[in-house]
Amino acid sequence: MLSVVRGNIVDLPTNLSLSYFWCGGFMISMFLVIQIVSGIILSLLYVADSNLSFGCVLDFINEGLFLWFVRYCHIWGVTFIFVLFLVHMGRAFYYSSYSKLGVWNVGFILYILMMVEAFLGYILPWHQMSYWAATVLTSILNSVPIVGGSLFKFIVGGFGVTNVTLVRVFSAHVCLAFIIAGFSVMHLFYLHKGGSNNPLSVSGGYSDVVLFHSYFTVKDGLVLMFLLLLLGGFLLISPDGVLDVESYIQADPLVTPVSIKPEWYFLAFYAMLRSIESKVGGLILVLVFLFVLWAPTFNISCVYSLGRQYIFWGCCSTFLVLSYLGACHPEVPFILVSKVSSVLIVLLLIAFKGLWVVPYSGGLAISRG
Repeated sequence: MLSVVRGNIVDLPTNLSLSYFWCGGFMISMFLVIQIVSGIILSLLYVADSNLSFGCVLDFINEGLFLWFVRYCHIWGVTFIFVLFLVHMGRAFYYSSYSKLGVWNVGFILYILMMVEAFLGYILPWHQMSYWAATVLTSILNSVPIVGGSLFKFIVGGFGVTNVTLVRVFSAHVCLAFIIAGFSVMHLFYLHKGGSNNPLSVSGGYSDVVLFHSYFTVKDGLVLMFLLLLLGGFLLISPDGVLDVESYIQADPLVTPVSIKPEWYFLAFYAMLRSIESKVGGLILVLVFLFVLWAPTFNISCVYSLGRQYIFWGCCSTFLVLSYLGACHPEVPFILVSKVSSVLIVLLLIAFKGLWVVPYSGGLAISRG
């Protein structure tokens, strides 16, 4: 065991040219540990009951400083993880790291699982926004042809979101956390098996290597300390900064909020779902977007193509616009802009991965670089 740890952390040959953008994976892993530890503590005290869950969650911040700290660490930790995920995936796109098939495929599955895990955790406090967000998003399953109704009843546990749903969500949320941890180890295995990309995507760039410790342990440690200080600052200055006002209103099936919206990391997908009147159409659009986002191709790095850089930043800008539109009320002109932006980001992604393709042999050289 000691030799495995030493070979994967201490004596791991690492390209000397890796920048701070290559610290994202380690940061995500550390915040995932924080989420699992804080989640275990909260799960020991949480009561999965539609009549008691809301009061139970509020009691976390009233019973003592320790539980207050654990709960808000868990809340803010999700935000930090998704920011790091976006930066990590953005770096993979910019430097064409998605050409490394094993690492990319497992990493993309991790992103999907993390979104599911975050959505399940968002339901647990059983406040107005979480209840109605669950009601709206699960209702999309009913629109799936043939199997939609059965799939909805199987997941929700009845004809609507009820106490049965809450119990199932709590169980799935706890179990999925350890599945994500397992996939993280698998992601690390594929990474160390094939090696990291480098900023210049130079084939054979691993001839210029240093040991991971202490060159990169110091770099990763510095970034981690900075992020932990930033987390502490948010906890002290604005602990409720990422919570909606509806988070302090208990779920009421008879009162619908004026504007239903999910957490910020789902807003772009929510805008795409709402941009098409048909629920099936919106679901298909999101699935097409995710498929194009995942599709591994062999492309040259953006470092060597100015046009590819323009498309990359166009995708990033459109994603931010969609995130803003997802928080807006579905009315004119936001609906039209959402439709245009949704189609535009899919076309930009197709152009980003379909153009500047290199031959398969050249792609293998890039993936090894």
